[in-house]
Amino acid sequence: MKAKYLICYDIRDEKRLNKIYKFLRGSSLHIQYSVFYGILDWDELNVIKSKLKELIDEYEDDIRIYPLPSEPKVIVMGQGDRIPEGVNVFLK
Repeated sequence: MKAKYLICYDIRDEKRLNKIYKFLRGSSLHIQYSVFYGILDWDELNVIKSKLKELIDEYEDDIRIYPLPSEPKVIVMGQGDRIPEGVNVFLK
């Protein structure tokens, strides 16, 4: 079963930052500077965690993965209501 996650990071080295950004872009939606949103099953989450562990310096970098409730209530203010490029929205 898939669940929703926020993946947030603070990476001190620009080279590592770029690698992490490119990696996460392949599996998640980039929603803010250092925040990605993913809908992942358990195996996908474990692959992401494993790869991120390889990419970071555990003494300098910080990555947080937050599970979200199945029906989150989202409040968007300011410029955040724009739909990112490549995302399709379907309304019933």
